[in-house]
Formats: sequence, C-alpha cells, structure tokens
Amino acid sequence: MTRAGTTVPAARVVHLVLPAGVDDPARPSGGNTYDRRICRDLPTAGWQVHPYAVPGSWPQPDAAARTELARRLAALPDGALVLLDGLVACAVPEVLAPEAERLRLAVLVHLPLGDEAGLDPGTAAELDARERRALHAVATVVATSAAAARRIAGHHGLAPERVHIARPGADPAPLAPGADGGGSLLCVASLTPRKGQHRLIEALSTVADLPWTCALVGGPGHDPHYPGQLRYRATELGLADRIDFAGPRAGAELAARYAAADLLVLASSAETYGMVVTEALARGIPVLATAVDGVPEALGRAPDGSLPGLLVPAGRPEALAGALRDWLGDPLLRHRLKEAARGRRAMLEGWEMTSHSLAEALERLRHEPRSAR
Repeated sequence: MTRAGTTVPAARVVHLVLPAGVDDPARPSGGNTYDRRICRDLPTAGWQVHPYAVPGSWPQPDAAARTELARRLAALPDGALVLLDGLVACAVPEVLAPEAERLRLAVLVHLPLGDEAGLDPGTAAELDARERRALHAVATVVATSAAAARRIAGHHGLAPERVHIARPGADPAPLAPGADGGGSLLCVASLTPRKGQHRLIEALSTVADLPWTCALVGGPGHDPHYPGQLRYRATELGLADRIDFAGPRAGAELAARYAAADLLVLASSAETYGMVVTEALARGIPVLATAVDGVPEALGRAPDGSLPGLLVPAGRPEALAGALRDWLGDPLLRHRLKEAARGRRAMLEGWEMTSHSLAEALERLRHEPRSAR
C-alpha cells in the first residue's frame, strides 16, 4: 500500500495485523477508519506497510483464528516489526508470548477490551486479564489519546515510557450549514450499549416539548438485540417520528448527515478519544458529549479558551437531559458554542500528525534491543 514514487528504506517495514472487516463499508467504526488511514499514510512517513486482516470473531476468536494468527506470526523473519490492532492482539497473549523475543511487537489499543458495554462481569474480567498479559508480553503499546495512555499504563502496571500516543487526525471539511433553530441533532456511533443511545433516547424524551429531530447514524455492534431495543423504546416514548435510525453511512452520505446537523451528541460510557467529535468540529459543529476518557482531549478548546461544546458526567442522565434543554432553549448559548466550534476547527491536527507520531514509536521499537521489555 505504498504510494507511487515513494522511496522506502528496506529496514523500515511494518507488518500490520488487523481484524477482518476493516474495509467493510457496513462497519465504518473509528477503529477501522484509523487502521485504514495508517495503512495509507505511514508510507509518507517512510514506512512500508504490509497489512494482513486475520479472520475471526475478535476479541473472542475460535481455535482456527488463533492458529491462523500464530501461523502468520511464525512465518515472519526474525526481528520483523509487527503492529497489531488491539482487538486481535489483546485477546491472545498465548499467541504473542512465544514470538515476543523473536519479533518486535507493538499493540495499538483502540479500546481496552473490558470497556465494551454489555459484557457479563466474568467475560469482562477474563478479557481484561488477557489484555494485561498481552500488553506485558510486547515491547510497545500505542494509545490514541494521552488520557488513554495514562489509563492503560496505570491499569495494567506498564511503564509509562512504553505507552506511546498517536491521536487520530481530522480531515478538513466544509462548514455545516445546519438547520434553523438548532434542533437538528446527530449521533454518529455504532448501535452498541457503550455508545449510550439508550441514554440519549431517554434524555430526548424529557425535551419532547421542544422542536428537534435526531439522526442515529451507525450499524449494529456486538449485541444484535440492542438496535431493536432502541427502536422499541423510541416508539414507546412517542419519539418514533423524531428519531431517524439511519444505519451505517460513509463517504458522501455521512458528509450530508454532518452538513444537516446543528449539534453532535455522544453519550458514551467509554471512549479512548472519540473521532466523531473532531469530525464534527472540522465542520464547525458544536458537541454535547459525556466527559469520559479522551473525549475532553478531542473536544479541546477554541483559541480564546472557550469550550466548543458541552460536557456532562457519564452515568448522569439528568445532566444529559439538562444540557439538551439548555442547547435547544438558549439561542445565545447556541451562538457562543458555534463560534467556539469554528475557532477550534482551525486548530485541529490532520492525519499526517497521526502517522508522524506512530512512525516515531515504530522507529524507537526498530532500534530497541529485543531483550528490552
């Protein structure tokens, strides 16, 4: 996946191990977007990328998927540098450990496995324990925000210098014209309990007296029953004609949804960064989000220090409902937040900074003695 005309030193080769489905247009997740971009952009930072999508139901693969990943790693030459998506790597420490001294292994953690909502406590604990063993087995860990790096290092007892940061970038985009009155709300997220659409629907029911519509853009996540539960609850609350379950959207269709939006709403219980936050800010759209993990980092501040949106505590549905009422009922607040969002828009970093940060982490690993852990 190198660009034509790019000269890459032979030693700067990274084998990129990805979960199957990264290129599936029906699954336009932040993690998939990030993986696709580093495949495309790392060559401009001097790295030749050899991607491989390993089949399996990650992060809970069957024996065949484990065997295939082990076979793939075993086929690499001694000293090869391998960057593995955490959805794959963190589930199989028993596959990584035998190769950790022979290969230069790094893991890119998009989301700690135990953070996925809807898991029973036993499964979450098992995934968390596997992740700890996997991250201790490899030489380098890459996180997508400073908040995530601190949390991963602290939670798993990793030396902070082993955890590097490569924040997602944001592509330039035209300003969103939105709609009159500020009532065009948009949530871009997979329909999964961690993203909190159930909390959003409950909050919207408390402001049913105000004019608004809300588009839920995203496909189903790991829980196949959750989208149906959301639709049922929206109907039960009398909101079916005001909430649009738009399904997954990408490219021009997603751009059109952003263009029509006045406010992005994200009610997640966990986010290592929140790429949709910067996607909205790139269009001058203010954000209402739960202040979890890396979301405040993604939101940032305008040049004058003002917030380009509203942050509310996670697990406080009344706070989300109150912020929605404030936004919908206060034209001066909407104007102030839109101005701040446009100011923040000019400060966003592009994807070239992501590839630069990741290239720095890979370069360190390339020169690190393989015995160092």
